[in-house]
Amino acid sequence: MAVSTYRRLAALKTPAAFAEYLAKIGADLPFDEQVLTGDDAPLAQPYRLPDGTVLGNRFAILPMEGWDGTLDGRPSELTFRRWRRFGASGAKLIWGGEAVAVRHDGRANPNQLLLNEANLRHLAALRQALVAEHERRWSSNDLLIGLQLTHSGRFARPNGKALEPVILYHHPWLDRKFGIPADYPVISDDEIARLVEDYAAAARLAQRAAFSFVDVKHCHGYLGHEFLSAVDRPGRYGGSFENRTRFLREVVAAIRAAAPGLLIGVRLSAFDFMPFRPGPDGVGVPDWPEGGPTTVVAPDSWRYPYAFGGDGTGLGIDLTEPRAFLDLLVSLDIPLVCITAGSPYYNPHIQRPALFPPSDAYGPPEDPLLGVARQIAVTAQLKAHRPELLVVGSAYSYLQEWLPNVAQAVVRRGMADFVGLGRMALSYPDMVADVLAGCPLQRKRICRTFSDCTTAPRIGLVSGCYPLDDFYGKLPEAQQLAAYKQSWLMPRTDGSF
Repeated sequence: MAVSTYRRLAALKTPAAFAEYLAKIGADLPFDEQVLTGDDAPLAQPYRLPDGTVLGNRFAILPMEGWDGTLDGRPSELTFRRWRRFGASGAKLIWGGEAVAVRHDGRANPNQLLLNEANLRHLAALRQALVAEHERRWSSNDLLIGLQLTHSGRFARPNGKALEPVILYHHPWLDRKFGIPADYPVISDDEIARLVEDYAAAARLAQRAAFSFVDVKHCHGYLGHEFLSAVDRPGRYGGSFENRTRFLREVVAAIRAAAPGLLIGVRLSAFDFMPFRPGPDGVGVPDWPEGGPTTVVAPDSWRYPYAFGGDGTGLGIDLTEPRAFLDLLVSLDIPLVCITAGSPYYNPHIQRPALFPPSDAYGPPEDPLLGVARQIAVTAQLKAHRPELLVVGSAYSYLQEWLPNVAQAVVRRGMADFVGLGRMALSYPDMVADVLAGCPLQRKRICRTFSDCTTAPRIGLVSGCYPLDDFYGKLPEAQQLAAYKQSWLMPRTDGSF
């Protein structure tokens, strides 16, 4: 991996230094030099939903894919610990908490949670543990808690490390990248109809478990997201925008029939790029097929039509269809949308900006701050298009010490309604409480995006923050992870190992 000139954010000690570096790299990020506290603080402002539900602040916990459930899809004590920490954080919106499969073949790993009748009471207990911890810490029960419903589609691994993909169409780039043969079957329209009923059954169970809403996941390369790029699929679910959104419309109708009164949200990859791969120096480059472009800009003869929210080059953004998707959410009376981007499997630098990549990825081809700025800007454009929607933003963890300053500016300017925390909630869930109380940030707990929370699951270990959470640092898995990383010998971006 080539020596990088990207500055580590921990070295930018003052607002002036941070602003100077943003200007140097051309990252346009909103920034408030002073983070306010008290009743007038933007991040402490309540938010009222159309049904009258009031959320007490502007922080959300984003859904993550756990690798620490049981083989039959129930939460383990590690899952309970994580959810209790979410409850103690002080965030009032728990967006999904966890990606939960609607049926076994849709699990992204053999330890992902699975929502069925046998597991219902365990998922209900998980939610109640979060609520009880919030009540203990905050003496209130004013949370809005959802459950993210998913089928992992192309990236399903329900029985082990091997992919067992469920695909909607043959994607030339991703089939090649992940070894899917040309004669591999695609899911039929009849099977999709059965899957719609699986979503409805899972939503009915989520309502029985007292979750306030379900997220019909449309992001990160999983099946819901793949519907949006199925431009080559024939029939009812491919080709036109109307056909590519038919799955969402049918799932929503089925949920409304099965679970009347249950709120629905969607987490959306609002734009996507083509797959990337490590270049000769380990830094990510576009994964053009052999004989394709050798520069970062594709000639007109090389088009990439499979990026929802893309401009056809594979490397740019066109929000025409994402805006239409938000229009569809409004027409379906879906009030909640969480904006993210791309996929952790084939272009993680745009989805989850990090200085240190996970084991199966590549060095960042751009300063990660540019990736943060890109997601914040897109989220702001979509919020401006449909201001009536409750909009949650993503990609904030890389901001580290400067997360509160950017978050406050985003909310104050109406660029998003809620600031979502993912990786940061693993290492430092109390950041929410500290920001709202005006306490100094605990620097030793701030996520530095070392990506161990991704590398560990990629090699079959439980998910967690091994570098900064002492609980995980003392597990036997920590030694296994360290041994793996030592054998891997991935150099750091400053040129050291």
